[in-house]
Amino acid sequence: MTVQTAPPVGEESGNRLPKATAKARKQREAAARKEILAPVSGMLTVASLLVALASVCSVVPFLLIVAACRELLESPVDTDRVWWLFGAAVIVLVVRALLQVVALTWSHAVDAGYQLTLRRLLAAKLTRVPLGWFGERSSGEVKGYLRDDVDALHFLVAHARLDFIGAAVVPLVTLGYLFTVDWRLTLVLMIPLIAYFVLFGKIMDRDGRDRLAVYTRWERRLSAATVEFVDGIQVVRAFGQAGKAHKEFQDAVEGQVTAAHRMKTPIIRVQAASDIVVMPVFVMLVVVLGGLAGVGLGWVDPLDLLPFLLVGLGIGSSLLGLGYGSQALRAGGAAALRLHELLQTPELDITETPAGVQTGVVRFEGVEFAYRTGHDVLRGIDVELTPGTITALVGPSGSGKSTLAKLLPRFYDVGAGRITIDGRDIREFTSEELYRTVGFVFQDVRLIRGSIRENLLLARPDADDAAIERATRAAQIHDRILALPRGYDSEIGVDATLSGGEAQRLSIARALLADTPVLVLDEATAFADPESEAAVQDALAALVSGRTVLVIAHRLHTITGVDRILVLDNGTLVEQGTHARLRAAGGLYQQLWQINEDALGALALVEETR
Repeated sequence: MTVQTAPPVGEESGNRLPKATAKARKQREAAARKEILAPVSGMLTVASLLVALASVCSVVPFLLIVAACRELLESPVDTDRVWWLFGAAVIVLVVRALLQVVALTWSHAVDAGYQLTLRRLLAAKLTRVPLGWFGERSSGEVKGYLRDDVDALHFLVAHARLDFIGAAVVPLVTLGYLFTVDWRLTLVLMIPLIAYFVLFGKIMDRDGRDRLAVYTRWERRLSAATVEFVDGIQVVRAFGQAGKAHKEFQDAVEGQVTAAHRMKTPIIRVQAASDIVVMPVFVMLVVVLGGLAGVGLGWVDPLDLLPFLLVGLGIGSSLLGLGYGSQALRAGGAAALRLHELLQTPELDITETPAGVQTGVVRFEGVEFAYRTGHDVLRGIDVELTPGTITALVGPSGSGKSTLAKLLPRFYDVGAGRITIDGRDIREFTSEELYRTVGFVFQDVRLIRGSIRENLLLARPDADDAAIERATRAAQIHDRILALPRGYDSEIGVDATLSGGEAQRLSIARALLADTPVLVLDEATAFADPESEAAVQDALAALVSGRTVLVIAHRLHTITGVDRILVLDNGTLVEQGTHARLRAAGGLYQQLWQINEDALGALALVEETR
């Protein structure tokens, strides 16, 4: 489990972000929202105009009804005009409904097309970012970008602008008309509206944005914890650590619930108050009280109260949508910022100079590398790997072994120096060409949802059954596959449940099937059972003829027969040579070997006492 359940500083107490930070984030969200929605802005203008017309049409029927009521109070009553006014009101209402339907249908059609386009854009982007980007994020986080964040934009595209236009046009048209009736009563009517906007501002204030940011982080953390908990439940239960795994998941759940409570409780109280001040009953009470005072003072004609009671009461309902959509608006803004940052992620630079790999000679020339934290991980690495040899990387934990191995298949780009294959900088390879040249198997095994055969054919889509079987036999997984209900057609997660070691051997078979001239193995036998580990090592050794192989291993007894061992310490190459020569040198390798022997001896002792 790798989920970090302790909240970042300031989240436990719900502390606000510094004012400058919150303001900067708000500005970034606004800029990201504008840029992300730029492709659909023009198309949404059409829907916005339709909604504006529909909003005007929603007020006009009330004006016609007011005119009809005034006519009914006249003597004599012009019944033909009354019927004409009522008929016109009905027609306008129908037109308003049609305009609203067309506008919403159009905005949702735009949203559907935009989501498809955006997901394709993000998927294409993810094919160009360094593979190390995925290593820093869980599958739940990646899913959050492609599904949750894109879904969160739905409100921004299909509703936010239309709701805002409706909420603005209806009050403006209504107030404009009522000012022509009596400006003093209009000012009285504006009291509930002003109160609403004050309360609405509290909903959208900095505290609310901070609480939403905290809640969003917990929500994404819970998603990652859920995926990792489910994926790892078999392993943790097998080693009696189910309680630990459950605790990490439970901590994420409790953190998300607490963050949700802190975010929603203040909003619910303020939103309830804001709803009350624009409710028709409350607005009517304000209008009646103001009207009675105006009539008593002789400022208002009693008949002039009629349009305020018929037309003015509808202003509040047009504003309610703003409050109910505020959380979706903020969530959409936060999602737009995350997607914008993803789209700004630096891509692997490729200068294509097509040329086939002839031999597979790999050189690390003055290679240096540091992660985003700025801490140097590798410094001044100069190494040459030749075809037909196995080179092993060893060193203490944190010495840079895995990082060095991941630079070769270009999970990251070097900070200084270069890596070449046959004298050609790997940054000049296209992604397809590079992965036809460099195969890799890492500790974190990735299998797609599909059949065993489909997982293997990812390496070489045109491989025939004979080639697939040779690779799986070499990786000591063929017999296990045949034991599955449908053999090679068994589906991962449906009728094919593989242990960690079996999944890793399947990934080894996939790498062998790719038949790349350069092969990187990071703890290739980490999860192999003792009975098959030696067989896997023998198979790998038999298949390296003509290949350049780089192996990482903590269990030093598995690499005693390799051609050369590179010893890393704190990011620098401190020793290199054969197993025998390095043991005789009495340096860091000998210390690591002694630790390895002591560990094996202790394990053997435990086995004997059982």
